[in-house]
Amino acid sequence: MFSNLAFLPSAEGTANSNLGVTVKGLKNQKGQVCFSLFSSSRGFPNNDKNALKAKCVKLENNSVQLNIPSLKSGTYAIAMFHDSNGDGKLNTNSLGIPKEGFGFSRNPRILTGPPKFGDSAVFVVGSSTNIEINLNYFFGG
Repeated sequence: MFSNLAFLPSAEGTANSNLGVTVKGLKNQKGQVCFSLFSSSRGFPNNDKNALKAKCVKLENNSVQLNIPSLKSGTYAIAMFHDSNGDGKLNTNSLGIPKEGFGFSRNPRILTGPPKFGDSAVFVVGSSTNIEINLNYFFGG
């Protein structure tokens, strides 16, 4: 009855999806915005070595648009931070609380620590998927 399903074209394995990311809530234009793209929970959100892609983009205007091309259809999560001092890392206080802005795909509520991969995961399919990430600042930015 379902034998024709085997012949349906599959998005699996094709790298033709683009993920567009709009960053909202920047407190200032200092430094850069750094992001890491993960395709699984391994290393998410703060181990760049397990990230599929990781990059920093210098701030030049009030809104930041990122385009991540050539992704296979699938589930991804982004961890991002506003590296206002340009040192390439998310600075924290002595308790481990971020002193710079940060955000995640799907904008999960942050209470006592970083979200899990599943709380931030978005499904990328088709030619283009667009998301917004709102940055959070605990200490003014």
